[in-house]
Amino acid sequence: MTASEAFRIEPAQPADAALIVALVRELAAYERLLDDVRLTPQDLHRDLFGPRAFAEAVVARVGDEPVGFALWFHNYSTFEGRPGLYLEDLFVRPAFRGCGYGEALLRHLARVAVERGCARFEWSVLDWNEPALAFYRKLGAVPMDEWTVQRVSGVALHALAAGDEPGGFSR
Repeated sequence: MTASEAFRIEPAQPADAALIVALVRELAAYERLLDDVRLTPQDLHRDLFGPRAFAEAVVARVGDEPVGFALWFHNYSTFEGRPGLYLEDLFVRPAFRGCGYGEALLRHLARVAVERGCARFEWSVLDWNEPALAFYRKLGAVPMDEWTVQRVSGVALHALAAGDEPGGFSR
């Protein structure tokens, strides 16, 4: 690998919005969830670089070639009394897997979490994704077996916000 082909992780820039959307779509295709992607470059630009940034991202490159990305945001642990870092997405393109780039991205985010005083670094993984599960265990991650993710979205989210009863049941 020449110096011009060196691996690096850089903070996402506004010009990276379309690239990150393309990488999200590649991730969604792998996860069999491509039909669920609504994200546009404009959405990402607003939410990463707008007046109220909701998330942060980095792009991994070898030379000029984008090989992956990570996108995260902060949550808060009332038990710990400290912020946490929640990894929403991490993706390395298939042609670049097995080169240590995914581990480098996770280590980068772990350093961000430590530098910012975070008590936790967490993420979710699909239960069928055995390669990812094995990879995360190797790095010291442990499953939260007693916890399940709950989600309210779409019509149910709007019904909840409006005080309506989702699903037609009453109080």
